[in-house]
Amino acid sequence: MLIAGVFWGPWFALTRSLNLFSPAEFIKITKTLSHNLGAPMRILLPACIVLMSVSVYLFPGKSSLRFIAGIVSIISIVASLIITVAIEVPIVKKIELWTADNYPADWTEFRDRWLKFHIYRMLAAFISFCCLAMAVLQR
Repeated sequence: MLIAGVFWGPWFALTRSLNLFSPAEFIKITKTLSHNLGAPMRILLPACIVLMSVSVYLFPGKSSLRFIAGIVSIISIVASLIITVAIEVPIVKKIELWTADNYPADWTEFRDRWLKFHIYRMLAAFISFCCLAMAVLQR
């Protein structure tokens, strides 16, 4: 739930008005989010995957709907990790090199690509959360 919330928060708070931010504002927001979330998420996301995997492994009925939902949950959260590491982090690392006075002319393409994949990552985390909740709460 924490991981899904961390992904949902920036979308809910920022992305609906992201196109209104100037380049300087966008750069500052990106650098701030990266600084605040980078280190904790390096620990939280892998720990989440390990704990989810152990929990699903311990499910009694390996052919049950609960177990299958747990597996889908793990696959979904791993997909969010792959999107993060393979696509979003490299975009953010490029943006971190920019300044308010020195950024590429096509900066909105970086912003839009980050947003598109942030939505995919958020959806993967949300699916993961829903499937895990179903697995845990189903009787």
